[in-house]
Amino acid sequence: MHKSEFDKGIKHLCKHDKILSEIIKNYGIRNLRSHRKYFNLLLGAIIGQQLSTKAADSIQKRFMDYFANKPEPELILATEHSVLRGIGLSNAKVSYVKDLSQKVLSKEVSLTGISRKTDDEVIAELTKVKGIGVWSAHMFLMFTLGRPNILPTGDLGIRKAVMLNYQLKKMPTEQKVELVAKKNNWHPYCTIASLYMWRSLDNK
Repeated sequence: MHKSEFDKGIKHLCKHDKILSEIIKNYGIRNLRSHRKYFNLLLGAIIGQQLSTKAADSIQKRFMDYFANKPEPELILATEHSVLRGIGLSNAKVSYVKDLSQKVLSKEVSLTGISRKTDDEVIAELTKVKGIGVWSAHMFLMFTLGRPNILPTGDLGIRKAVMLNYQLKKMPTEQKVELVAKKNNWHPYCTIASLYMWRSLDNK
């Protein structure tokens, strides 16, 4: 995300949402940078699912070391299931990284020019892959493409942060998170609001 756009988003959120304004003041400003290695980042997203950060980083390092930091689709498809299991991937994740590799290789999933697609088009493209759901697509949009207006309502951390910061009596539904965002004018900067929702959990 370009710094000028990020700064504009911060000003917008501070103007419209007093609670978020206080969180931003407490945690400072941290911009998002877009990245280009789409295939590697999607592999990382699959490998890291349902793991602690430490465990995910460890397995991802072994994975990348095995492929000399160049995990091409052809190489992954040619690698025995047992070898990938030995690196630390579960049976399901082995099938997921091979499915991603196969679909990229066959061009069923095209990562070329994906930065020019709309948010909905990116989600539709990525969710063709086994093991990549809407949540993973949202993370890709936010942290890889740096899109400004993504609200991952299915993320447990976001829902918990909304409950705690907006003093809700119970964990909000995805629809309730949308309502909070709409009421407090997060659009068109839901990504930035989400970043600070996550950061607010550091002290809770």
